[in-house]
Amino acid sequence: MSRNKAAVDEGTAARSIVNDDGLRQFLGYHMKRAYSVLKSDLTKSLEPLGLRITTYSSLILIVDNPGIRQSELARNLDIERPNMVVILDELEQRGWVNRERVESDRRSYALFATLSGRQVCEKAITIDRAHEARLFQGLKDAQIKTLIAVLNNVERQVGE
Repeated sequence: MSRNKAAVDEGTAARSIVNDDGLRQFLGYHMKRAYSVLKSDLTKSLEPLGLRITTYSSLILIVDNPGIRQSELARNLDIERPNMVVILDELEQRGWVNRERVESDRRSYALFATLSGRQVCEKAITIDRAHEARLFQGLKDAQIKTLIAVLNNVERQVGE
């Protein structure tokens, strides 16, 4: 084995046993680690439908809020407006969303889910529910409600 290959193998082994106790004292680090697991699993789960987390999130909000404006959607999902355009282009090309000009403001578009968009959204929600049931199977309903309340509280605190 070459010297460089040994160094790379040693470096890879060192990364796999890194002590992260210093970071584990912070709640945010635990939240990040948990989110990484959730995101990875949901990404794999939605892949057969051709959805990514951002396109899925966008589609749900459009289905639940017919006529939502692009700018409102971008703001709600905390996505830069140019990136939102790319996401909406993808949803529109797949035939899941229509954009219609807002009569009172010709610069704005209202967003509407098509029938096939609503159908794929329903399938994705079913997949997401199964994904969450699998990942949170050890938690009781009361624990889940408490977790949601804590996370909502964190969100409110930051938003103030």
